[in-house]
Amino acid sequence: MTYRLVILDRDGTINADSDEYVKSADEWQPLPGALEAIARLNHAGWHVVVASNQSGLGRGLFDLAALNAMHTKMHKLLAAQGGRIDAVFFCPHTPDDNCQCRKPLPGLFEQIGERFGVDLKGVPVVGDTLRDVLAGSVLGCEPHLLLTGKGAEFRGCPLPDTFPPGTRVHEDLGAFADHLLARQPDAR
Repeated sequence: MTYRLVILDRDGTINADSDEYVKSADEWQPLPGALEAIARLNHAGWHVVVASNQSGLGRGLFDLAALNAMHTKMHKLLAAQGGRIDAVFFCPHTPDDNCQCRKPLPGLFEQIGERFGVDLKGVPVVGDTLRDVLAGSVLGCEPHLLLTGKGAEFRGCPLPDTFPPGTRVHEDLGAFADHLLARQPDAR
């Protein structure tokens, strides 16, 4: 069996996003059905990793301890649903830092491929913004846009040409999981 991997954005995809940034574990709130969707993917043999821009670190809005507390909360709530996230990759930089890991650049995705020893061609990448899907599509990932978080602006509209060709649109993470599980039955 091939290694089945899904790469998810965090804010606006798994948890509620905020224009003021999610800065603490108290502010980190899962979107309805998102944790259950991840658990369903896990139970069908999918490994899930997160690739997230966290410029709030570089902006001094929260520290690494606060980010770790957010992720600890995410992992605990997910475990209670019978699911898991194998790893969280994040970019701590601001746009002015000109790093290679801030989405839409592919640095985080390159790190994921190296860490798991997999070619990312065809790996589903799921997020709520153009930059989420662009970062993965550069490496051949299959782009999926959610209409949650910032993606809500595209509800009822055709996607602009700036999105990678073949970008699939889903109402939320649960609808994405339904799509993926329907087209690729459990291979276990």
